[in-house]
Amino acid sequence: MDKKRTLAIIGNPNSGKTTLFNRLTGSNQHVGNWPGVTVDRKTGTIHYKDRAVDVVDLPGIYSLSPYTQEEIIAREYVLSDELDGILNIVDASNLERNLYLTMQLIALGLPMVVALNFIDDVEQLDIHIDCDALSERLGVRVFPVSARRGIGMDELLRAVTGEMRPPLRQPPYLHGVGAAISRTAELLRPTGLRECSLPFYAHKLLEGDSRAQTRLDLDPAVRAEIEQISAALSSHDNSADKEMILADALYDYLERMVTAAVHHPEKPVETITDKIDRIIINKWLALPIFIAIMCVMFWCTFGPIGSTLGGWMEVLVQEKIGVLLEHALVAAGTSDWVVNLVCDGIIGGVGGVLVFLPQIVILFFFLSVLEDTGYLARIAFIMDTLLRRIGLSGRSFVPMLMGFGCTTPAVMAARTMENEKDRRMTIMLTPFMSCGAKLPVYSLIAGAIFGAYAGLAVICLYLFGIVMAVFAGFLLKKTVFRGVSSGFVLELPPYRLPTFKGTVLNMWEKAKDFITKAGTVIFVMSVVIWLLQNFTPTFAVAVSSADSILGVIGRVIAPIFKPLGFGTWEAAVSLLTGLVAKEAVVSTMSVLYGTGGNLSMLSGLLTGVLTPASACSMLVFILLYMPCISAFATIKREMGGWRWAIGAAVFQTVLAWLAAFVVYHAALLLI
Repeated sequence: MDKKRTLAIIGNPNSGKTTLFNRLTGSNQHVGNWPGVTVDRKTGTIHYKDRAVDVVDLPGIYSLSPYTQEEIIAREYVLSDELDGILNIVDASNLERNLYLTMQLIALGLPMVVALNFIDDVEQLDIHIDCDALSERLGVRVFPVSARRGIGMDELLRAVTGEMRPPLRQPPYLHGVGAAISRTAELLRPTGLRECSLPFYAHKLLEGDSRAQTRLDLDPAVRAEIEQISAALSSHDNSADKEMILADALYDYLERMVTAAVHHPEKPVETITDKIDRIIINKWLALPIFIAIMCVMFWCTFGPIGSTLGGWMEVLVQEKIGVLLEHALVAAGTSDWVVNLVCDGIIGGVGGVLVFLPQIVILFFFLSVLEDTGYLARIAFIMDTLLRRIGLSGRSFVPMLMGFGCTTPAVMAARTMENEKDRRMTIMLTPFMSCGAKLPVYSLIAGAIFGAYAGLAVICLYLFGIVMAVFAGFLLKKTVFRGVSSGFVLELPPYRLPTFKGTVLNMWEKAKDFITKAGTVIFVMSVVIWLLQNFTPTFAVAVSSADSILGVIGRVIAPIFKPLGFGTWEAAVSLLTGLVAKEAVVSTMSVLYGTGGNLSMLSGLLTGVLTPASACSMLVFILLYMPCISAFATIKREMGGWRWAIGAAVFQTVLAWLAAFVVYHAALLLI
């Protein structure tokens, strides 16, 4: 049986790569991590008629000269022996810049197909692209497609599942650079590299790429001869920088090729993006519009829609699944302690978190739409002025906004920032954005104490997190991260309607992650908490929860929170388990108070434990204290050591305690 081929989808950011991947693979997808690296590895399978091809969706990159970890991963995978071919996606509306990566991929000599995406948008502007002329000049087949609308998919599917051919020719370089690459490629022939990839490595060695030099480990005489060829390129008029010389030689050819293949109308057509941007990024309207959009997002999440769906989920979990399971266990003659463990521990803990699944899905729906439409980049542009005041740039706002979904991928998103100071500072501030895992805790406590004003209270928490991030940014700028922030260059993609399929798949991935966490981490935590609550330190059955192992641990750490107004051992233990997963705060309370996951009962009990002032204090502490273990481990990896990670956790927790202290005593004066 023939080995199934593996293709890589590779292209620039904002080229529609993810949409094309979803369109080609449908539900045949799997998301994991690259070996040893906390970067998503999305794989899938293309099925067309009786043929199947495995596909890997690589991170979006601009070139094969890597600077960020995503770019390094993409390049190393493309150069590996795992790959049988390349599907290069190109933004038809930004052809010249996108084709620079295409030329580098052609130099690898692997079988390759180019998907010219957004062809429908280009045609609406009365721009005609001669794909046959492009194909002839590039030496690879070019297919005009619209991944969003499904245009040209049949032809593309036939090409990628059929026999793909390698490029017919190598990229031409102007200004004599092509001759230098040819001479260098001849010198590399004895190294045993694949014949087709010799021009690529020749290019990299001429520009002084350290990774290529390390990979090849050339003979000193060969290395010296290549350095002489590279030194001769310095006579180019534009620059003495070798990487710039080679880039200029390729871009000059691309300019000629695009000019010949693309035909523009005599009078440029004003795009929809231009019309919308006159309002969206207007000096006076940009910030109010952003605030309005955020208010709509939070109203839908925490208002009537989210609350109603959450209520239905609670009925399903508690009155249907919980009651049926209890009756089944009792009817089967199961021991009382097993019934209590399942109903009070597992159903109470896991069910108490699953109730908030609808609100999590709504929140991620809005974040997905903001990203897919292109508005997310505009927000970064809008927030640049404010962030620059605390020593950051607008680029930091994208990871921070992602923090409203989940802190872990938000921290990883900061690795795209070239400036080390900005990157570290962004990582330390991102946990102040309320992740989706904190949402169940907010909804529970705010709903119990503030009733009809719970939605307003939660919105205030989100805003308070942003304010505290700004305040923390000022502190860090004056102490740890002194200096001037880096410049800010950001590509604003055109506005595009998100696809229904892409949005649903994205929401399903997030919902699946949440359910998986509930079924694993929260499940284990609920069982452990139930056991620790029902046994004393001597492993005798606890008559009272206060005498249990958890009670002893809680009484030891509870005095820390007494000045904050919630110094009960139950609250202390709940916050401690929240370090494993923030949702565990709810499941822990449900188990400790013995409500079996009945949130109405738990809310009633909390009204007798918390006052409005102590509830405000506790919510603020939960908002700001160190993130979960998963996020902490990611911070450690991204910041390069335990010192930075522990320092960030201590900084966040101390600031959380101080802020909660101020809020509690201020609330006592006001209420």
